[in-house]
Amino acid sequence: MADVDCKKHLKLSGLEPLIITPESIFVNVGERTNVTGSRKFLRLIKEEKYEEALDIARAQVEGGAQIIDINMDEGMLDGVRAMTIFLNLIASEPDISRVPVMIDSSKWEIIEAGLKVAQGKSVVNSISLKEGEENFIRQAKLIKKYGAAVIVMAFDEVGQADTYERRIEICKRSYDVLVDKVGFAAEDIIFDPNIFPVATGMEEHRQNAVDFFRATQWIKENLPYASVSGGVSNVSFSFRGNDRVREAMHSAFLYHAVNHGMTMGIVNPEMLEIYDQIPKDLLEHVEDVLLDRREDATERLLAFAENIKGDTKEVSEKQSQEWRLLPLQERLTHALVRGVDEFIDADIEEARQLAKRPIEVIEINLMTGMNVVGDLFGSGKMFLPQVVKSARVMKKAVAYLLPYIEAEKDGASSSAGKVLMATVKGDVHDIGKNIVAVVLACNNYEIIDLGVMVPPEKIIQTAIEEKVDIIGLSGLITPSLDEMVYLAKQMDKQNVKIPIMIGGATTSRAHTAVKIAPEYSETVVHVNDASRAVTVAGNLINKNTNQEYFKSLRTEYDELREGYLSRSRDKNFLSIAEARKNKLQLDWTNFTPVQPNNIGAKVINVKLNELVDYIDWTPFFRTWDLHGRFPDILNDEIVGEQAKVLFADAQEMLRQIIQENWLEAKGIYGIFPANQINDDDIELRDENGKYLQTFLTLRQQSAKTKGAPNIALSDFIAPKDSEITDYMGAFCVTTGFGVDEKAAEFEKNLDDYNSIMIKALGDRFAEAFAEYLHEKIRKEIWGYASDEVLSNEALIKEEYKGIRPAPGYPACPDHLEKPTIWKLLNVEQNIGVTLTESMAMWPASSVSGYYFGHPESKYFGLGKIKKDQVEDYAKRRNVPYEYAEKWLNPNIAD
Repeated sequence: MADVDCKKHLKLSGLEPLIITPESIFVNVGERTNVTGSRKFLRLIKEEKYEEALDIARAQVEGGAQIIDINMDEGMLDGVRAMTIFLNLIASEPDISRVPVMIDSSKWEIIEAGLKVAQGKSVVNSISLKEGEENFIRQAKLIKKYGAAVIVMAFDEVGQADTYERRIEICKRSYDVLVDKVGFAAEDIIFDPNIFPVATGMEEHRQNAVDFFRATQWIKENLPYASVSGGVSNVSFSFRGNDRVREAMHSAFLYHAVNHGMTMGIVNPEMLEIYDQIPKDLLEHVEDVLLDRREDATERLLAFAENIKGDTKEVSEKQSQEWRLLPLQERLTHALVRGVDEFIDADIEEARQLAKRPIEVIEINLMTGMNVVGDLFGSGKMFLPQVVKSARVMKKAVAYLLPYIEAEKDGASSSAGKVLMATVKGDVHDIGKNIVAVVLACNNYEIIDLGVMVPPEKIIQTAIEEKVDIIGLSGLITPSLDEMVYLAKQMDKQNVKIPIMIGGATTSRAHTAVKIAPEYSETVVHVNDASRAVTVAGNLINKNTNQEYFKSLRTEYDELREGYLSRSRDKNFLSIAEARKNKLQLDWTNFTPVQPNNIGAKVINVKLNELVDYIDWTPFFRTWDLHGRFPDILNDEIVGEQAKVLFADAQEMLRQIIQENWLEAKGIYGIFPANQINDDDIELRDENGKYLQTFLTLRQQSAKTKGAPNIALSDFIAPKDSEITDYMGAFCVTTGFGVDEKAAEFEKNLDDYNSIMIKALGDRFAEAFAEYLHEKIRKEIWGYASDEVLSNEALIKEEYKGIRPAPGYPACPDHLEKPTIWKLLNVEQNIGVTLTESMAMWPASSVSGYYFGHPESKYFGLGKIKKDQVEDYAKRRNVPYEYAEKWLNPNIAD
């Protein structure tokens, strides 16, 4: 090991120096200038309100942060640009730039952009051996060149260090490489030995804090002059929602970590209690967990935590019933806002006795409460899951009143308007449609829900017969877009004069303006989320203002369409022949494909509890219009409280699903010998060489920068003339059988909340099954990554080798390839999953796709293609051009 100067200490600087010695007090790193940790900061950066964003940095420095952590890692941000602008702005603010900055990113290009403009001596967060020594050394040399210090994560090619032994092994190896091979100053090395949650209930997590403390001490004793850092809030993740316990855990953890040699850390000062002021009984329970002093430490802390909610919104049982003493209208409003249906029948009966007619209870009492719900939702003080619970109370109240209203015969309700909702023909997805229906119903709209796969004739007939005010169309898959266009044409032909609202995952304002609006002489409007549905519906129905609204929409969509159609289309595209000449050229002469352990198709059945750890929860929250990355969303300053409630409800239903066998996980997969043919296609054979099927792929045609290829999925398979036997797989999994039945059961009991919940969880289980099966393919069935060790977070980030693209998604948007998978694997006969005429899978909670195993295979977007490729594709598929054009329409550039 290289010699180190015994007088050296970690020195950082902004305008002022920060020298960290063994005698230094713990260095606090401010965490709020991080787009992944602060929703407000993310919004300001996205809106380029940099001056306001600077105020957040300034507040951190004024609040005592000695270093500020700056992170610009967000999918829709140009991270390089944002990091450069923000650091340049900080440099002109002496009250901020007096402290050093921590350039925090998982993307090297963003780190380097920050290093180029950072003032003083900064610290990089972070690098690791995850991608091997060569890349680690390259990055370390550049950091050294820029004169920065570095945080090194305890992470190597095998995975993240989760034991004491792994922590010290990786830190020792990293230190030796940095000091001996790179010549990095030892005092400029800061290790992050991974702070993991404790009190999770899992035996293997009991030593998480103790192992961190021991590793910290070992680093200080064995790796001279290196420092130790970490993200402190991770340790208390199990107690999210209970700030009193979290604050105590952070303080106690820091107390012991600093005593073991921890130098600095990322921690929110507002989430820290003074160690000496932590109540003794709470401190004892917390330290029993952190120091693993008792076998039952976790259970005792969990029980103790229930009694000390601190300043949280949870109240005692006595307090929670105090609202029952309020006047009748206030009780009804409280029940609707809080989603409490326990006393609704009694309160509605009391209201009925006081009303002249039962209909007045709806029109006066209930709508008064629902107006409060609407105002709170519209102002961002209530969130979608809460509104759906409010709707459940409303439905039960109306159901109680209905017999009395019917008995009067003339008691028709004065609703805000009548809306027909339908998922179009061929499409089976309806979660979004159902949510919009609930939100509109909460605002006194009468809803006629025709369900899924509704043919245009039925939509038009019902709309005319029921004299509806609005038609709402929903669709998730791309063929649904054509169904909407067709429906608009038919309505225009039949002279129907009803406004149309368009929504769903594949729909867009641009498509609505360019493809649907020109086909209908009446108003068509795109609604991108449930929160806007009420405003749009009100604008469409309001007789006093709707003509002006119709006119402004028409003008807006005309301008959008004109701009879209008049843009230059050809100059940025290659012909298909040129694109093929620029195909991805992999080195097949030095490549030997891994032969799968199993060739052919095989059915797989999995117990649902095996899939729980593979669930990606972030899309679950998006379903409910709560946006943020899990688990950070649970602590979000805006939606965090509601996210916690929703997550708790999901966990409860998850437990029931598993214990009571509500759903069944069935799947089929197959790996087959394969070769690329005719540039863009893939031929599959059985183990004896007999031809099975051909998959058609599409190639990027947009002009690329020099050296960048035009990729097709077929490029990841060895060409047939290489005489290499390569392999490709396909799969279909489902957890959807049982979802519709359970959802219908909830709907029968007027429980939209749990009806939507079971569908959302069915989808999460299906995606988890796909992730679970892909891992088995990589590690066992195909076995090309048998030594893979990845966390669920790494799986979600797709850090594995190989890919599993799916027809209908960016790399292969053509849904017509699904029938080929169905034939190859005999999907319908083996597991019962069917395809609609629009190629949607039923049950809806199903996933299908391909497996590619080449180490350089990667996900990509096809983007726009030219008509010459559509023509070529139609010939290869042996279908008329118009048929191919119909399916590829959203991707055609001209």
